Amino acid sequence: MRKRRQKRATSVLILLLVFIGSFIGIKPQQAQQLWQTAQQLLVPAQTTKQQTTTTADQLANLNYQSGKSAVIAVNHNRATLDPKSWRQNQVIYADLDRLNRTSGANIAYLQQRNVADDALRVQQTVRPTGWHQKFSGRQAILNRGHLVAYSISKGISVAGTYDPHQQSGDQNNVKNLFTQTAFSNQRLQTVYEAKVRNALRAGKKVIYRPHAIFRGQELMPRGVHLQAISTDGSLNFNVYIYNVQPGFIFNYQTGTSQKAADQQVPDTTI
Repeated sequence: MRKRRQKRATSVLILLLVFIGSFIGIKPQQAQQLWQTAQQLLVPAQTTKQQTTTTADQLANLNYQSGKSAVIAVNHNRATLDPKSWRQNQVIYADLDRLNRTSGANIAYLQQRNVADDALRVQQTVRPTGWHQKFSGRQAILNRGHLVAYSISKGISVAGTYDPHQQSGDQNNVKNLFTQTAFSNQRLQTVYEAKVRNALRAGKKVIYRPHAIFRGQELMPRGVHLQAISTDGSLNFNVYIYNVQPGFIFNYQTGTSQKAADQQVPDTTI
């Protein structure tokens, strides 16, 4: 049935092209060729979107096993991003979903001028979904995790455009923050953010796509999917980081936690 509807829509569009073409001097054969070209351009985009959705669903269903690495390679650690899609310095922030979660992927088109000065950081005040802070000794077990890191977003406004008058990086942007464990953020994600930052300092242009992965209606993400590629291909990674903390287990539905001495998470990356 779906294929039948698609064929019918295709025929209607071809007829419209032919009809419009008759007024501007395009021959029917040229209109047909125009439609075939349009199809070739659209199908890869649709396929990429379907693949991205499938990957997110697959990652959301993974369960972390104590003692295993909290970082896994996706697509053999090769980004699925198109390096030719870099057009201008900006960040496209996905809208919050109906649960106010940052469940959509943000995508950043970065360059050297986006490397930020840490001295300009301010205290974070946003309370992302699933935020239930707890301390182990004097150490917080949760962070307000940035999808696009502060350190690589200098000059990027809340709207995602570049503003030369804005000297700091992204800070209290609700579209860029999620509840992340301190371990996942400080010990694991920062490794990959440093790769991006080093590439930018070297004058590379980078496409970076961070995506908090939620399972169903849960308020705390199960992990974060990070991809990056430079336009020259020298930087290229695609990893998933579990949102876990040594010594604690989480109820991802709410974000609450409890101590679990047998929850061991090695400090390893790929």
